[in-house]
Amino acid sequence: MLGVGSVCDHVHLVFRLSKNLALAHVVEDVKTSSSKWLKTQGIGYRSFHWQAGYGAFSVSASRLPAILEYVRQQEEHHRVEPFQDELRRFFKKTGLEFDERYVWD
Repeated sequence: MLGVGSVCDHVHLVFRLSKNLALAHVVEDVKTSSSKWLKTQGIGYRSFHWQAGYGAFSVSASRLPAILEYVRQQEEHHRVEPFQDELRRFFKKTGLEFDERYVWD
């Protein structure tokens, strides 16, 4: 794990992925273990669940310092731009096609 940042509706994890692990398995393990832990933190968390999907993006080593700073500044950043607007802008900027019906839970 290289960096973690979160706000009320999403979390960013920056990590190096071993060639011996499938991303889907890492995400499943993170969601499962964090859900189990959070539900032990009080009655208010018993109904917590992660959304079904996730997004994953590779980052070049030269951009890593900027990405880590971005992740650290999540709360401040999303006061200015909501997460959904940011993701739409990212998709448009990178030319990724997406269907709104399948992006948000």
